[in-house]
Amino acid sequence: MDRIRVIIADDHTILREGVRKLLELHDDIEVVGEAADGKEAVEKSTQLTPDIVLMDIAMPGLGGLEATLEIRKLSPKTRILVLTQYDDPEYIYRFLKSGAAGYVLKKAAGTELVSAIRAVHRGEAFLYPSIAGKVIEGYLRTENPREEEVVYEKLTDREKQVLKLVAEGHSNKEIAELLTLSIKTVMGHRANIMEKLSVHNRTELVKFAIRKGLIQL
Repeated sequence: MDRIRVIIADDHTILREGVRKLLELHDDIEVVGEAADGKEAVEKSTQLTPDIVLMDIAMPGLGGLEATLEIRKLSPKTRILVLTQYDDPEYIYRFLKSGAAGYVLKKAAGTELVSAIRAVHRGEAFLYPSIAGKVIEGYLRTENPREEEVVYEKLTDREKQVLKLVAEGHSNKEIAELLTLSIKTVMGHRANIMEKLSVHNRTELVKFAIRKGLIQL
């Protein structure tokens, strides 16, 4: 029997250890690696090509959303199952748009997480029950895209990554290292972002990122 190969990406060691022990109780699941941040999650996903990455949202450096976008490009067969404490609709919509296959809250029972892993591996989408309700409610209440959402969606995936990292206070050099780009390329992305969003300085970029839920104060 082929086992479901999983990577656990979370910056809390004790949580990774707990999830690993939980999953090791099931013969059809194998934990092939762990990652403490988004960059490591991308690197290990590329090296190990797991079936599923359990992805936290808030991690140092490259966050869960940015890592998801990278993994979807570099290892398209790997599916992303978000495992987080955040149930904010903005986070949910952003991850679903980025290609995540499922969204589970950390308060879920162990059996629910295992069920989610198996469902996602079968090619199904999985939303934790309370999350599904928020998604449906948001869909029913949204008649027209908000202006800022329309503008935000004009950004490329790479520009969205750079936007978040700039808003978090990273320098061009740090962003270049995190995304494996040249500093010149990062500066080009920043210029494109500011033009598309019609903003003129980093302060306005930060305000936009906060309104979109990309970063928190």
